[in-house]
Amino acid sequence: MDLTETTVDWTQWLRRWDRQQTGYLPYREERFTVAVDILEQVLAGTAEPVIVDLGCGPGSFSQRIVERLPTARCLAVDLDPVLLALGRAALGDADGRITWIQADLMSVHLPAVLGLSTVDAVVSSTALHWLSAERLSATYAQLGGLVRRGGLFLNADNIPEPGEATVLPRMAERARAEAIERSVAAGGEDWSTWWEALAEQPGIAELISERSELFAGITRDWAEPALDFHVAALRYAGFGEVGVPWQRLDDRVLLGVR
Repeated sequence: MDLTETTVDWTQWLRRWDRQQTGYLPYREERFTVAVDILEQVLAGTAEPVIVDLGCGPGSFSQRIVERLPTARCLAVDLDPVLLALGRAALGDADGRITWIQADLMSVHLPAVLGLSTVDAVVSSTALHWLSAERLSATYAQLGGLVRRGGLFLNADNIPEPGEATVLPRMAERARAEAIERSVAAGGEDWSTWWEALAEQPGIAELISERSELFAGITRDWAEPALDFHVAALRYAGFGEVGVPWQRLDDRVLLGVR
């Protein structure tokens, strides 16, 4: 469905999405900046880098990449038909530099969906925590075959502490709760309020219905993989250098260099 056929200001809705997300993740923009800085540095010698944005939502990460890397091309992949349509309506294709792809990360075979055997980088923001340990390992294994030698993977997400840590997880949970309280007190939207308001916009009902059907059976009945699991799975997938170049409590940018 093409939301540009409506009179709604979808660019403003993308801004509202970013503000709503920042209410939960107060350092979200900082970690975007760090991640794009790394892309810019590592891919400096690549004429037209191809970057995959996994779980792209409405394209916040892709938007920042194409703004900073003037020759980069992003393949923005997500299952959510509403957020993909919002991204298309707000950002378009950025003069052919953003391609929107609907696919389910729970089961997708990335090379087939992308139509490519190799890419320069894969990024993700606030998305891969939806994957179980088994599915995350399978996804990283695919990335090991997809990212070219010398290319990279960046995951910007809340990634739990390894082992039996208790103090840091409690600090992280408290920090998130306080951030949400501050955002709401300042008039910000939370997740539910944003979606409720969006559902009232003209032209969106069919997409909302499609989204409800797609996500009806999806649950998170597993413990989120901890940092040590991510590191081990990336190394096993062939990423020789793995580390955390930035973090605020459990909010991290995880880097893997192929």
